Amino acid sequence: MSLMVYLNGELVPEAEAKVSVFDHGVLYGDGVFEGIRVYNGRVFRLQQHLERLYSSAAAIMLDIPLTVEELTEATLETCRANELADGYIRLVVTRGRGDLGLDPRKCQEPTTFIIVDSIEFYPEEYYDNGLEVITCVTRRNSPDALDPAIKSLNYLNNILAKIETVRAGVPEGIMLSTDGYVAECTGDNIFLVRNGHVVTPPISVGNLRDITRQVVVELLAEMGIETHEELFRLLEVYNANEMFLTGTAAEIVPVAMVDGRPIGDGRPGPLTGKLREKFHELTQREGLPIYG
Repeated sequence: MSLMVYLNGELVPEAEAKVSVFDHGVLYGDGVFEGIRVYNGRVFRLQQHLERLYSSAAAIMLDIPLTVEELTEATLETCRANELADGYIRLVVTRGRGDLGLDPRKCQEPTTFIIVDSIEFYPEEYYDNGLEVITCVTRRNSPDALDPAIKSLNYLNNILAKIETVRAGVPEGIMLSTDGYVAECTGDNIFLVRNGHVVTPPISVGNLRDITRQVVVELLAEMGIETHEELFRLLEVYNANEMFLTGTAAEIVPVAMVDGRPIGDGRPGPLTGKLREKFHELTQREGLPIYG
């Protein structure tokens, strides 16, 4: 069955879901997006994702042509049209059709589209055995140039780093800040477990304020473990007892090796395993119901 895509107020077959070549989202990456997960017939943390979407749009002076309530219903409607019970939602708002110049005032109407589909971000073996990652040469964009809280369509910084991981034959890579501190991976946030303490880089080094990152902080708090935001360099990574990554698509995935160095004993650690169990339990019961 062909996927049905929400496009500017209509549900259309995937083959008919087209945007103009003059759309500034295509020409300049001028737009915002969210990646959202569906578990057990429920959209997980939709409210938080929409809050971030509207916040990102406000930061770039992009008026989303739907209210939060209308966009919520459009998301649920798209899931129903595709009979989705578990999967992934990509919600995108661009500046819309304009001309070949940069001036956003030439774009009269934003383009809104919603894609839903199944997803398998990493093979199951990576969750069982842990990822091998490298440190990328490409540095994270400076937050002084582009606020990392804006989840924009311009992902070239991440893509350049991703090319490095592809060429190295590993699934992920660590990106450092312009000052050499650990920031995040090409698509995931980073957590270290060190002598019973959990640390993660602060948003200020150039990280996206990730929804799954916040969920993990909440789960750790329920376990009586406080998460500390700290600046740290690669030496701290190499000497960590455990390391794991978080992201909407990846969920919680352990890291076994960084730059050829084993993390801990080179296997997923016990705290990471407990977090994954709690996360899966949470996603099965929490979320906005799609049906009924």
